[in-house]
Amino acid sequence: MARASDKQALLYENLCDAGCGSQMIEKCVSMAGNHQQEELLRVLAGQREELMKVIHTNQKRVDCLDFLVYQINRGNIL
Repeated sequence: MARASDKQALLYENLCDAGCGSQMIEKCVSMAGNHQQEELLRVLAGQREELMKVIHTNQKRVDCLDFLVYQINRGNIL
């Protein structure tokens, strides 16, 4: 685990934990090192949006399965 005083290591670790790929991590670390805060925040917002799309897609799938189970339990299917 990174020490709180090592900002670059904390950034790297957090990006890894957030599921960012190696290219994105490299890009973000570079932007942070060059004090490109606005650009870094834009990239992170884009990553967040992509993760939210995955969540919403999977939530729709769970909802479909829940409905299927409900219909099977009611005897409407099978």
